[in-house]
Amino acid sequence: MKYTPKSPAILLLEDGKVFYGKAAGKIGTATGEICFNTGMTGYQEIFTDPSYYGQIIVTTNVHIGNYGVNKDEAESDSIKIAGLVCKQFNTFYSRKRSDGSLKDYFNDNGIVSISDIDTRAIVRYIRDKGAMNCIISSDMLDIDFLKEKLSKVPSMVGLELSSKVSTDKPYFMGDSTANYKVAVTDFGVKKNILRCLVERGCYLQVFPMKTSFEEMMSWKPDGFMISNGPGDPSVMTEEVATVKKIINSDIPTFGICLGHQLIAEASGISTFKMHKGHRGINHPVKNLITGKSEITSQNHGFGVKAEDCAKINNMEVTHINLNDNTVEGLRYTDRKVFSVQYHPEACPGPYDSRYLFDDFIEMIVLSKK
Repeated sequence: MKYTPKSPAILLLEDGKVFYGKAAGKIGTATGEICFNTGMTGYQEIFTDPSYYGQIIVTTNVHIGNYGVNKDEAESDSIKIAGLVCKQFNTFYSRKRSDGSLKDYFNDNGIVSISDIDTRAIVRYIRDKGAMNCIISSDMLDIDFLKEKLSKVPSMVGLELSSKVSTDKPYFMGDSTANYKVAVTDFGVKKNILRCLVERGCYLQVFPMKTSFEEMMSWKPDGFMISNGPGDPSVMTEEVATVKKIINSDIPTFGICLGHQLIAEASGISTFKMHKGHRGINHPVKNLITGKSEITSQNHGFGVKAEDCAKINNMEVTHINLNDNTVEGLRYTDRKVFSVQYHPEACPGPYDSRYLFDDFIEMIVLSKK
């Protein structure tokens, strides 16, 4: 097979730091907030996670694309990342059940990528300097031009992005004769969250993010799932007001990731932009109720303020991150509402936290009785 030389490409960070590599994926230019994911596998699930909308991902695992892609492993209907930075972008794949190569997948979705770059150096730099905007380009290599283009990219702080990935109209999932009806507020929900609920006997109606509490209640749900999603929760005032109504209804409610942050905001707990965020499938979390620890899948750049949590008399912290002691779980003590910052649906990731879906179902069962 004839070798085709790779075109040069550039990664430019907001603070002026430059890295040089080779073009992968679509030839072009992409901008977004740079962040890194420490997962060793599951790249397709990561790339299609709506929570990554507007972000350029650095993968710490060396080989990306080596097992191709499969349509059943997508977490949404398309790639949601803004771009990819990786060490080795594999054009060829070895898995028989794959539907195609990552190269074709990126070209079909118009995703720009840069490879053959020192990802270890980039990750160390981000860990030190923090998350920031960046630009990757394989069709324009003029640094001054790229700096000018990058200067116009908005900061993730104050940016509402869920409306870019939420469903346009309500839809159903599961068996209509199932035991439990769960209303899902879609801020960028991952498919596996829905699958985990359906597997536990739930019939779902997934609602657009702007749906009113009254409209969702007209369906008479047994529970609410407040989903994950991208962007800054502090600017989602209309959605926070809706979540507050859900909390006050005392209908069993489970929030995941952005849903966790919106529950916090609706309860008087502030959120903040993290220095570099948590992204990967190997983050240790301690359950303060059981005393057990679990390895979790995470993807978030915002967190909830621990000092604010301590001021809420009818709420308690249920989980903490063992790396930095940030709040990873909350629950009300006087109503049926709880949330976690991480991803118990684990796609990709370990299954340590799947019990949270069982806890949610148990809460619904007791409520119905």
